[in-house]
Amino acid sequence: MRNLKILLCILTLMSSHFVVNAINNQDFLARTSASISLKIPGNTAKVYPLTLQKAGTTDNLYYMESPETIPVVLTEQIREWGTKDSLQVNVYITALEDIYFSYSQSLATGFKHDDCLFYMPGFWYRKNLRSPKEAPSFHTSDSWIVREDRLSTPLTGIYAGDGSYVTVSRLDEMTTDALSTHREGEIILSGKTSLGFTGFVNNQGIATLTFGFPYKEAPRSYIRKLTLAPEVTAFQFLKKGETVSLTWNIVNGHATDYSDFVRQTWEYSYDTYSPKPLETPYSIATMKEVLSDFFVSSFVDSHELTYNSGIHLRTADCASNGQAEVGFIGRVLLNAFNAWEYGWENGRDDLKTNSKKVFESYLNKGFTPAGFFRESVNFDNKTDDPVLSIRRQSEGIYAMFHYLAYEKANGRKHAAWEEKLRNMLDLFLKLQNTDGSFPRKFHDDLSIVDKSGGSTPSATLPLVMGYKYFKDKRYLEAAKKTGDYLERELISKADYFSSTLDANCEDKEASLYAATATYYLALITKGEEHKHYADLSRKAAYFALSWYYVWDVPFAQGQMLGDIGLKTRGWGNVSVENNHIDVFVFEFADVLRWLGKEYQEQRFIGFADVISTSMRQLLPYENHLCGVAKSGYYPEVVQHTNWDYGKNGKGYYNDIFAPGWTVASLWELFTPGRAERFLE
Repeated sequence: MRNLKILLCILTLMSSHFVVNAINNQDFLARTSASISLKIPGNTAKVYPLTLQKAGTTDNLYYMESPETIPVVLTEQIREWGTKDSLQVNVYITALEDIYFSYSQSLATGFKHDDCLFYMPGFWYRKNLRSPKEAPSFHTSDSWIVREDRLSTPLTGIYAGDGSYVTVSRLDEMTTDALSTHREGEIILSGKTSLGFTGFVNNQGIATLTFGFPYKEAPRSYIRKLTLAPEVTAFQFLKKGETVSLTWNIVNGHATDYSDFVRQTWEYSYDTYSPKPLETPYSIATMKEVLSDFFVSSFVDSHELTYNSGIHLRTADCASNGQAEVGFIGRVLLNAFNAWEYGWENGRDDLKTNSKKVFESYLNKGFTPAGFFRESVNFDNKTDDPVLSIRRQSEGIYAMFHYLAYEKANGRKHAAWEEKLRNMLDLFLKLQNTDGSFPRKFHDDLSIVDKSGGSTPSATLPLVMGYKYFKDKRYLEAAKKTGDYLERELISKADYFSSTLDANCEDKEASLYAATATYYLALITKGEEHKHYADLSRKAAYFALSWYYVWDVPFAQGQMLGDIGLKTRGWGNVSVENNHIDVFVFEFADVLRWLGKEYQEQRFIGFADVISTSMRQLLPYENHLCGVAKSGYYPEVVQHTNWDYGKNGKGYYNDIFAPGWTVASLWELFTPGRAERFLE
């Protein structure tokens, strides 16, 4: 008890130095509730509701009392933090005897649940209604609680129809995690964790924030792609006399719309967590030198198409296979161009020779009867995917325009390739819908397989590039129509979805592509039109940024990613369906730096530096292979939370990966300014 008395005296002294906004303080007390669950191993935990009682004469220090005698003392301090619309909540849990505990607190917003949209950065947008019922979404439940490491910021926000919003975010330094022997039900952790939980619940029609420690997930946990699992509640051991300190921040605000809410919350997150660039030993020159090992080792020239084997490889051996993919996860043509340019710049005749074979093989054998790319070919089972996609086609054209521009700048022309690209862009004009959108998937005869417009922004890039290269205004007109569609259906509605080809849900790449597409349109236009597209790019960029981590997720000892020191800040979560982080950035850092200069927004420039440095960490080379078998084969499915793609789980990779796109993404990250040079 002596330690407890000392703690309470310290808290009382601390409280006297803060003046709490009386309205916010009393309002918080009226709307909050709390409980603690105590578990005796081998028995079901018992939940004890808690009420706040003022401690002494201070207005911001409270005992949390249970109607029953329990072997734990809980104290809560509530004080103004930053602004009058922000409260910091400190909870202190002191064990009077050895206990296993789970603490939970809720805050009723006063908003009608049905009128609200919700936000958990990098995982939950609006109501997740673009996601299927097999993933977290309103299709399954209107209340969700998740572990904090699922989120790019450990934060939950609730946005009301009148523009009001409330967020709760965890402010503790989070450095530890613990393994558990089970993943569902009531589980006792093997050691100390820093991870708590956050989320929202429908409490008798009122939208309510909920948060606590250690982590739990309800009504379902999400353990694998399209695989919901039973809920889980973790209990941590607290030794007699020990105290756990927990800190959350509550922010009240007002936004003009959901996009503005996301913007304000990302700026708050950046300012609060203050992510700094990493100091790594890898310069850009070093990164490219090591990544070029992939160009050599993955080279396959034993089929009618020559390519770098970069999809569906095993991390255990990275052995090449017979699968060639033009865009998406293969990026054959972009890798060929990167190797070609690097070969010329560094006197690498091996790279130039190999790339030339790739380009020649695709020119001669890489097109469908109509003139599209054979975008996904499997020579192992002798199949060509008959379903084409606007995204893979666009990414192939994008790569070849860079190749042609580079060649022209060096006095070399390729009329046959120019004819192929013109034909493909003319086919694009036939595919484009009257509303400006492009179908996500289609057949060679232009019949539609998937009419969803989520992949439309991927087509904007080659259309703008086609206009610049061929001076054909039809392509710019088509690109502007895509801009109209993006503004009307994605950006103005804050609804970014299904850009990636292996999921149907809210995803990072849709907002990232939208920001990049409108960046291209801004670069190619002037005056008010330029400003309009720049504004759209900035608006979409905040959504893309919201997927990127501003904090470092803790790992347990024995989880490889933690053991090798991975810091997650600057890495992006993928989608609602695919809950892992990766190095998908491509030109996005260029977009951020350009927007940062255009709008004098240092946060954009600063975070671009965070991305650039953080994504160097897992560079595989001899004696530093980071869990893959070959130098230069940069990892893909980086599993940072309790989720897996089928194998291994948190702290590891899936056993199958696609370095074709990771190498291409990093190469573009480390080759800044391509779009601006092409379009100048």
